[in-house]
Amino acid sequence: MQNQDPALSKTIGEIVADDYRTAAVFDQYGIDFCCGGKVTLAAVCRGKKLDPAALLRAIEAVQRGPVDRSRNFAAWELPFLADYIVNTHHAYLRDNDGAIAAHAAKVAAVHGPNHPEVIEIARIFDRVAGAMEAHLRQEEEVFFPAVKRLDAARKSGTAPAVADRDVVQASLVRLGREHEEIGDDVHAVRQLAHGYAPPADACNTFMLTYRKLQEFEEDLHQHVHLENNILFPKAARL
Repeated sequence: MQNQDPALSKTIGEIVADDYRTAAVFDQYGIDFCCGGKVTLAAVCRGKKLDPAALLRAIEAVQRGPVDRSRNFAAWELPFLADYIVNTHHAYLRDNDGAIAAHAAKVAAVHGPNHPEVIEIARIFDRVAGAMEAHLRQEEEVFFPAVKRLDAARKSGTAPAVADRDVVQASLVRLGREHEEIGDDVHAVRQLAHGYAPPADACNTFMLTYRKLQEFEEDLHQHVHLENNILFPKAARL
């Protein structure tokens, strides 16, 4: 297409990494900017049958607002960004995964006969919680320390350790694959839960579980975006 807006050839992840405010627009349109962030804006518009001009106008509208420098994640140093992810998103997961899994199991036991989808939701979330535990440990104990050492070597002008380079390269492949697997599972949960809309006969625990599952997904989107679209590319360049 001639005279196509250059923004349409950028990936969703690149757009959000350049300006975090655009995440709100993609959320509004139901566009995945974390696990699905490698798709171009033009491809997303074709796939979802969206008007590219309307989407670009929405993006431009949020970009006219003030920039909150405390959330300008792309400008942060790698060590600071890694610590932020641990202290914010890893902490959230450790504080909430067990409780969500327990609530989901309870709902499955009580409501499973009438709503068999909650049995599958509980099973999937239990798998996600287990996968996240190993995933966070890999990042905190292996990947992030190696990234910080490579970043320190770059700043000091010294040669990076070969072992750290190998660790980062291998971790990028492993962690990226795990993000896709976890993202697929969370998408499946959303589909089974009909967008987290509880049925008419839902009890308080049922409704709480769906609210917490939605909260979990929203936190995961931000978490994976920070890694896939900002931290991982910067680490790869080291």
